[in-house]
Amino acid sequence: MKKYNLIMVFNNEEDKVLMCFRSKNPYLGLYNLVGGKIDDGEDIKESAYRELFEETNITKKDIILEPLMDFKWHPIKMEMYVYAGVLKHDVKLIEEVHKLYWVSLDENFFDMSKFAGEGNIGHMMEIYFQVKNILKQTS
Repeated sequence: MKKYNLIMVFNNEEDKVLMCFRSKNPYLGLYNLVGGKIDDGEDIKESAYRELFEETNITKKDIILEPLMDFKWHPIKMEMYVYAGVLKHDVKLIEEVHKLYWVSLDENFFDMSKFAGEGNIGHMMEIYFQVKNILKQTS
């Protein structure tokens, strides 16, 4: 089973989410959350911190990631682990491959002409807002 992570990084005012603008497939030309492949045998949460650092320069000192949800697509043998966190302070972002942008939470994340994930990012945002206070209590 292939395993991946996605990370929802919110600025410390919690009015923007960090997204990358895809410069290659899949989702070429669309905004997506940062994340990547989980290596065989790698701890799932540690892989989220690793990918976050590689793609943005954000470290464990800058953010506490909490698990939000998991997806499993049986026909294509793929699992997705979604983490969320709020930055403790401003950070200097360093891009790995894709350009990074702070996107306003006023956006329609269900707009598939703008955002990757066939509407899943919209669902993730809705669920995050329903449970964000619970997540803060566990951090």
